[in-house]
Amino acid sequence: MNYQTYEPHSDLKPLVDCYWTLEIPEQSEPQKQRIVPDGCIEMAFILGNDIKRYTSENEFILQPRAMVLGQTIEPFYIEPTGLVKTFAVRFYPYGFANFVSEPISNLANKETPIVQLFGTENADDLEQKIIKAENTEQRISIIEKFLLDRLNDEKTINIIVKNTVDSLLFTNGSASINSILKDDLSKRRQLERNFKKQIGVSPKQLGKVIRLQTALKMILDQKSENLTDIAYENEYFDQAHFIKDFREFTGINPKEFLTNENLTLSALFYK
Repeated sequence: MNYQTYEPHSDLKPLVDCYWTLEIPEQSEPQKQRIVPDGCIEMAFILGNDIKRYTSENEFILQPRAMVLGQTIEPFYIEPTGLVKTFAVRFYPYGFANFVSEPISNLANKETPIVQLFGTENADDLEQKIIKAENTEQRISIIEKFLLDRLNDEKTINIIVKNTVDSLLFTNGSASINSILKDDLSKRRQLERNFKKQIGVSPKQLGKVIRLQTALKMILDQKSENLTDIAYENEYFDQAHFIKDFREFTGINPKEFLTNENLTLSALFYK
């Protein structure tokens, strides 16, 4: 596997985490990979062979070749059909809402073809430019012009939503919504409504995903092999609550994560 990340333009840094590429040679026996939620939205272009996304144990769809992957709150399986070659943009949780008028909640837990978001002419033009580009640097230049042109439309994220996401990221998902709102509970209903529209999931769900991310990175970096220590360092009530959340978002126990071959790709992304 060859996975690379690239920094965004300075004007896009508040909204875009990174650009990334992934290349995997064609395998004689392709293996399903479980993808773990990471709290981000991604725009991806499949430049190699098709990729299956499983909707049940034996049923699957082919992912659109130019798509937006919305917020997810449960793991799902993908499987390549040949050569994997992907170019993608990873947005911060509130990043993508600045480029589209579509409620982000409509994108949650599924892949949406970019033609549905940007119209046939714009989407087809972008996809063809990405396909015909000679290298990653050209693709980054193409996607940045596309995004910067749309950013000039001055779509803005709700300030309460942004502050809440920033607080969740700063505290690794452990901050309570009440503490973020400073006990002004009159704002809570407005926050819940705008959060779902502009982030795609509830504040509580995003907080759980961000907190799990931190724990996953500790496991991958092997900073601790003691699950109780990891649980308390990430402010879970106890080890049992940590394991419950871990299973909810990954489908397995923490100790299985490092040795599970179906999670090789997710482990690569989290590193």
